[in-house]
Amino acid sequence: MKLERMDDFFAARLDGYDEHMKRDIEGASSFYAYTASLLPAPAGSQVLDLGCGTGLELEEYFTLNPGAFVTGIDLSEAMLNVLKAKFPKKNLTLLRASYFDVPLGNALYDAAVSVESLHHFPAEMKASLYEKLLAALKENGFFVLTDYFAESEEAEKAYFQNLAFLKKSRGFQTMCSITAIHL
Repeated sequence: MKLERMDDFFAARLDGYDEHMKRDIEGASSFYAYTASLLPAPAGSQVLDLGCGTGLELEEYFTLNPGAFVTGIDLSEAMLNVLKAKFPKKNLTLLRASYFDVPLGNALYDAAVSVESLHHFPAEMKASLYEKLLAALKENGFFVLTDYFAESEEAEKAYFQNLAFLKKSRGFQTMCSITAIHL
């Protein structure tokens, strides 16, 4: 058995994705707007969106700051296409890539944001990403993270160890380093 590539996972679920995220994810009715409210308000602000998907938080953010410049990174070309179609006249630069692999630059962004994306990855992977983010932010820049969190580092390690055990015991083979699994 092979695991589904993460970009394929999201492309296959694109129909109804926005509605599902808004309706079925606990707290979503408020956290997209709240996350957007934390991002910079001045027109021309430069924002980096990690795992931007279809831009649910950007729907709210562009209402608050229509003149913002957003660089979005996502693995799913299908989701990026939806995002482009939603905001054809906004200042968007979209990259189909892993935010772990793409250079983020130095002192380019007023803020970075990630919503419901980083929970897929263990702490070790996130630590190196956070270092890149720190370098990519301008002085006084900040990172807004809206996501699921384990109760502790020990619990997170245990969850990922359990996932590795389940993959092995069920005969899953990883097709790439970034995969999704629903059990």
